[in-house]
Amino acid sequence: MEVEKIVILYKDRLVRLGYELIENLCSKYGTNIEVIDNTEKIEEQELVEDLIQIITVFSCKLKGKRANKAKKMIKELVDDDKDL
Repeated sequence: MEVEKIVILYKDRLVRLGYELIENLCSKYGTNIEVIDNTEKIEEQELVEDLIQIITVFSCKLKGKRANKAKKMIKELVDDDKDL
């Protein structure tokens, strides 16, 4: 199966690092990469966006762990209640 075109909103949505490497590989095999938003960002703006993404991922993981812990506690309480 051959891919003719890859369409992405931002360059960093395809890969975080090494975009040029992927771009060269795609051109070698005849695949075009179309970036919809080519807005250049200053280094500080990119750093802030990266930090926000990291915080978002970790907060979601923590929320998931708390939810799983709560589900486990509820299940144990229900199981204990059935035993009575």
